[in-house]
Amino acid sequence: MEFQQFNYLRDESSKYLKQHATSPVKWHPFGPEAIQKAKDDNKIIHLSIGYSTNFWCKLMSADSYSEEVVSLLNEKFICIKVDKHDHPDLDEYFQLACQVMNGRGGWPLNAFLTPDLKPFFIGTYFPKTSSANLPSFIEVIKNVSHSFESDSAGTKKNAEQIFLAINQAPTFTEKVEYQGHFPAAGAILDALKNYEDEQYGGYGIEPKLSYPTFLEWGIEQTLEGVIPDEYAKHLIFSVENMLMGGLFDQARGGIHRFSLKQDWSVPQFEKNLHDQAALLKLLSKVSLLYPAPIIFDAMIQTLQYLNSEMLSDENVFFSTQSGESEGVEGLYFSFSKQEFLDAIKEVEPNSDQEQFLKWFNITEEGNLENKQNVLSLNPIYKKEFYEPEAWNKVRAIKKALLDERKNRIPPLTDNKLIASWNFQLLTSLLDVIQYCKIESIQKMASTTLHKCLDPCLATFLYNDENKISRIHTTSTNQTHVPLFEDYIMFAELSFRCYEYSANEDFLKNASNTIDFIFKNFYKDKGIFTRDISFDDSLEYNNIHTPIFDQMYKSSLAILIGLTRKWSLHLPELKEYLIKLEPTIEIIKNLSLQNPLVFGESLRALIYPDEAYRKISVPKAWFKDNSIYEYFPRFSHRFAICSHTDDDQSWQIFTFKECELKGVGIQEFKGVFTSNNNEN
Repeated sequence: MEFQQFNYLRDESSKYLKQHATSPVKWHPFGPEAIQKAKDDNKIIHLSIGYSTNFWCKLMSADSYSEEVVSLLNEKFICIKVDKHDHPDLDEYFQLACQVMNGRGGWPLNAFLTPDLKPFFIGTYFPKTSSANLPSFIEVIKNVSHSFESDSAGTKKNAEQIFLAINQAPTFTEKVEYQGHFPAAGAILDALKNYEDEQYGGYGIEPKLSYPTFLEWGIEQTLEGVIPDEYAKHLIFSVENMLMGGLFDQARGGIHRFSLKQDWSVPQFEKNLHDQAALLKLLSKVSLLYPAPIIFDAMIQTLQYLNSEMLSDENVFFSTQSGESEGVEGLYFSFSKQEFLDAIKEVEPNSDQEQFLKWFNITEEGNLENKQNVLSLNPIYKKEFYEPEAWNKVRAIKKALLDERKNRIPPLTDNKLIASWNFQLLTSLLDVIQYCKIESIQKMASTTLHKCLDPCLATFLYNDENKISRIHTTSTNQTHVPLFEDYIMFAELSFRCYEYSANEDFLKNASNTIDFIFKNFYKDKGIFTRDISFDDSLEYNNIHTPIFDQMYKSSLAILIGLTRKWSLHLPELKEYLIKLEPTIEIIKNLSLQNPLVFGESLRALIYPDEAYRKISVPKAWFKDNSIYEYFPRFSHRFAICSHTDDDQSWQIFTFKECELKGVGIQEFKGVFTSNNNEN
């Protein structure tokens, strides 16, 4: 076939690149050969970044590459296709450029670069034909080509300005004034009062994000008893409504990417592994405040989903699932009224079917094309279906719908294995084990953790030629340079494993990884996305690691939080805290200007040093399981440590002193069951 003469993606292992291996566009994989060809031919680089399960990537690929577009691209451009999961630092670099130019980013990311990789025009999805908001793709590439050829000096000047902007360190222009270490949690929530959606929960309007790390922070502060009731109620209301809506996969479990509608009814149907991790972390803590059946069932369903659909034969988790099947977004997940009734007819043959239609928001018209309905629960009838007998019917209906759905053609699963996402998921399982008080759910999470931990580490950890431990970023790109995100997620997992097992090997791994991070990713008072020792060997600049966490928690905030907390037990970390002080000052001010997109930063910064505690207990308490009943009481400001003393002594430390000590589990129990305990 003709494409075999010029498309260079045939031998790539990425599922996304394979999707484009038969394209008539002369796609190159990202690498020195393609970049050198652009320099030799003095051609624009068209850099297209996406991933296999993204709806808009598929739509643009199918619709926007007309014969005219293909011809012009092959003649005037060097076209490079990038899987964002295989090159996350490259994606972050050009997403930042897109933010600078347009105020937003996304996928597919379409960047037009000078031959030395400097962007001068960048955008996301471009349609086949222009609209009021978007130019057509052919218009874009014609204008880009004309600009490059007719105004080379202007193009290079524009590229240089963008290049300088994206390579600047994060900073703030206006200092936020507050008293003390950090504003109180209630004051932060009060500042967001106008953004609360009082009708449907959450914050803002459509398209609507769940802001999981922000909600987790709010729930944690509620558990600490420092959130005014009205805000605590809104947090719970938000989580409950999200779980009732179409954002949550009612039949199978797991959460979709985000909601297209303000009422959570219609999602963008894609599912990502890291979203499931964020959901489990959030729900484990919500369950302590609001032990409603929907909270526990959402955890159960999500754990079942992960084990059934997202787990490889090697017990490592896949990355993403598409929302599209048979060429239609949402088809697999939705039901017509008749399909719904047919699926549940054996559930309660003598029950009122109209009642079930009301509970699940099923109508003849539907809320998708072709009269399809996204499954959701109608909060109006919450008092009805929360009754124990009724909720059993809800469960039976969900199972029947899942059974019917198994007969359908499922969406694509990208079986790529991503290190940082797997580390996050395993960390979230530890949160479920620690905070959820339902033994069966704890057991599900524990079983999954124990069968996946060793395979996960074996998949991603390896020794380089110098016998130094390194992390593969993905299973499809094992030649990538070390990335900060991978190492900090591994450190977080290792610290959590140590807390729960008292195995000193995990503590050693965590401590060594923090050392490695500051040796290899820290320079010029900042943390960079990739190992700085590779800076001279790559064509694109190493940038400061991103600080936001709208839908994906900030790696930098995790580093700050871990370093603050664990310097209680590892004093050598204090020198790293000093290095982080300028960064902490920047994030404090930026996070208070827009708290919703800094949830993990709030978690890392909210507590003053005086609030942290180190709890040191005998290792024997882990062996006989006597310590675990107290774990739900330990928020993430507690560093749980063990000692090997033969006696039954225990101690609680602040940064300044041993605050409390005693002997035996009964004395320890008294501390954490006392009504007078403020810590």
